[in-house]
Amino acid sequence: MAFVDKTLVCNECGKEFIFSAGEQEFYAEKGFKNEPVRCKSCRDERKKRSGFAGRKGQKQMYDAVCAECGSPTQVPFKPRDGRPIYCSSCFMKNR
Repeated sequence: MAFVDKTLVCNECGKEFIFSAGEQEFYAEKGFKNEPVRCKSCRDERKKRSGFAGRKGQKQMYDAVCAECGSPTQVPFKPRDGRPIYCSSCFMKNR
């Protein structure tokens, strides 16, 4: 099925925005049934207000020492006694 760019109207700000053929293909691959109802800037603003934007950077990090090389590192989970912690480079080597 060939997709064609569509012009939609944002429910929030009322401005027109393009729902590109590539975005439509992505929606179809993911099985999404509904078209977007907000433009990108309104979606981003809504995410920011609800606290979803940038959550990755807000995770609590815990200090630890790499069990292999001994360098200080940080991990996104609370280390437990008896469980080895690895820095990212040692983790990738042992993967």
